[in-house]
Amino acid sequence: MKHNLLTGIAGLLLATTTLAQQHSEQNHAKYVPPKDPLVQQKLSQWQDIKFGLLMHWGTYSQWGVVESWSLCPEDEGWCERRGPYAANWYEYKKAYENLQTTFNPTKFNPERWAEAAKHAGMKYVVFTTKHHDGFCMFDTKQTDYKITSTKSPFSTNPRSNVAKGVFNAFRNQNFMVGAYFSKPDWNTPTYWDPYFPPKDRNVTYSPKRYQDRWQKFKDFTYNQIEELMTGYGKVDILWLDGGWVRPASTIDTTISWQKTIPYDQDIDMARIARMARSHQPGLLVVDRTVTGEFENYVTPEQSIPDQYMPIPWESCMTMGNSWSYIPKENFKSAHRLIQTLVDIVAKNGNLLLNIAPGPDGEWHPEAYQRLQEIGRWMATNGESIYGTKPVAPYRQGQWAYTEKGPVTYLTYLPKEGERLPETITLTNRSAGSGARVTLLGYNKPLNAQRKAEGLIVSLPEKARQQFAGQPAWVFKMEQK
Repeated sequence: MKHNLLTGIAGLLLATTTLAQQHSEQNHAKYVPPKDPLVQQKLSQWQDIKFGLLMHWGTYSQWGVVESWSLCPEDEGWCERRGPYAANWYEYKKAYENLQTTFNPTKFNPERWAEAAKHAGMKYVVFTTKHHDGFCMFDTKQTDYKITSTKSPFSTNPRSNVAKGVFNAFRNQNFMVGAYFSKPDWNTPTYWDPYFPPKDRNVTYSPKRYQDRWQKFKDFTYNQIEELMTGYGKVDILWLDGGWVRPASTIDTTISWQKTIPYDQDIDMARIARMARSHQPGLLVVDRTVTGEFENYVTPEQSIPDQYMPIPWESCMTMGNSWSYIPKENFKSAHRLIQTLVDIVAKNGNLLLNIAPGPDGEWHPEAYQRLQEIGRWMATNGESIYGTKPVAPYRQGQWAYTEKGPVTYLTYLPKEGERLPETITLTNRSAGSGARVTLLGYNKPLNAQRKAEGLIVSLPEKARQQFAGQPAWVFKMEQK
């Protein structure tokens, strides 16, 4: 992922917008449905659970900077270096990689995260086992640039294998488990070769010219993924980032950021997927932005499609402004987050919401608070989210539509401070004269009269007072 920088940096909004554009430009008409029945089954299960947690975490949290991207020598807002080493890239990279020797998240408690996420109504987790900087949050045997290395003070902690701890804690709460893994690795010499200094995010040498070197990188990548697929329990999703590592045949030159990819960077995804599924049958493989058989669902980033999309998709979005930890985060309101979830589900998607742990291994208190607020709404209204299917007109004005069997849910998304009116008009193909209408969270049926414009529902004053300030009002419509 590309991400925004520290709060207050002028390029913040530009970086976020640019990144969202890169992923929204993808041609989703070329989506390839999986053929494996086990993958189809897992994909259907994943589409039913709707709401997940993403976590970006690494040594970069100590500096409170954008994850990995400050190492990238590109003249882009999200790559800007800050601090005492910023003037010299080589000194900066050395200091950045030396963070390994001080990263000591002694408050790491994944059970607390899992409990909070569960109460918020989240059902799956995707955790960064390795970002582009190459620092591994798992006990790989392929490199010493990892949290379990003796160079890292946290290595003496019984919970030093962070990825394993996260996966176990969330699996114990019945979450589906996903491993985020960066295909590019800016620490390993078989990707950023020291002989060829990097000019951008890409491999620093020609894989075609130096085939042996590229094969070593392919094997390195394969071996790390196999470690994750064999030593960390049941894994449901392999979430691969770094879409510039791809076969040249998949580069879409109509997409601006893909035009800059200089080399064929084919890492043999067929071999990787075959191996991964031999250990994890039915595994969802998400090779982000690389349209084809290894992108089982698509992942618009920091954006929501304007319309319903008939293919499996997931918006990955931040709870605050940044993907990585920053000391003072600007968290979105629960009102906005809940409406975002409703909007996405009505368009056939899932929401993967990112929270970034800090250098001590803890979340901001506001993150827990937001999850509590979301959880209160979900406890009452979750039936309009989980296991539902979008139904036409999907999203119209301030309305969102989903259904589950014979039941239709019509969700109104009020503006901040908007109160329930005395009457409200429900317009939907299911709004027949014999429909029974209730408001989730209000235990009495509502009086509904059929008129030309739809069902006119009367709302008692008690209900109007009870729902004042709620982020979304869900009307449940059942045919008598």
